[in-house]
Amino acid sequence: MANVSPGRSDISTHPDVSEMRARYERMLGGRDVALVDGPVFLLGLYCAVSPWVLHYSSSQPALMTHNLIVGVAIGLLALGFTAAPARMYGLSWAMCALGVWMIIAPWIVGDSPDAGVAVNNIIIGALAVILGMMCAFTAARSAPRT
Repeated sequence: MANVSPGRSDISTHPDVSEMRARYERMLGGRDVALVDGPVFLLGLYCAVSPWVLHYSSSQPALMTHNLIVGVAIGLLALGFTAAPARMYGLSWAMCALGVWMIIAPWIVGDSPDAGVAVNNIIIGALAVILGMMCAFTAARSAPRT
């Protein structure tokens, strides 16, 4: 029997290797922080449902609405980071601003929040600041130098 299966060879001998490498680089788009998109979306999802998870929807109705709106905003930022990373990573600092707002919101929006509500928002806010800074610093590091 004849050996009809081609042997594995190095791709560098392929006639279109430069075009294939360029297409691969365009497809990746310099995405160094792709692993951050999922946690950002999950953080937004948790922020949106946290009033019902921690059962403070009846004691803090203003914070319930607030967390729902901010959670949806964080989730939309995460979807934007995934769908159009070249344009959206400039908004990473907005993620940090949302995190700082989440930290101080229980005392501004809420009506004398208890410790559980405050700790929940502080943790969500701190994670938003950390993830936003990770996105911002990685985007700044991978930006082309002029």
